[in-house]
Amino acid sequence: MIFGIGIDIIEISRIKRSIEKFDKFFLNKIYTQTELDYCFSKKNKYQHFAARFAAKEAIAKALATGWSKGFRWKDIEIFNEKSGMPNVTLHGNLEKFLGNDKSLKITMSHSEHYVTCFAIIYTLKNNK
Repeated sequence: MIFGIGIDIIEISRIKRSIEKFDKFFLNKIYTQTELDYCFSKKNKYQHFAARFAAKEAIAKALATGWSKGFRWKDIEIFNEKSGMPNVTLHGNLEKFLGNDKSLKITMSHSEHYVTCFAIIYTLKNNK
């Protein structure tokens, strides 16, 4: 059963401008230390920052509550499995919101100028 879906697309240049303009204020508001370390280790860091931003937006849309109820950007942490597959760790209220009966999956894609992410929240249980 599907509980929610969300999608987001963002221009990589928009994230680059935000980082250049607001620097640590922007970075520390949006990204966890794990995400910062990962993105700064990449050649095209802005692409990776944009992908994580889009993922967080898509997840907020899938939750259907947006950023209300005290959710914070850092409550969503995006990381890559060894295979390269993107994955999510939830913290704070979001972790409790999903509970043990729901799963969250994301997929991200990018071109030279854009990044997109799709998120789905689902359960394998039959709730009849």
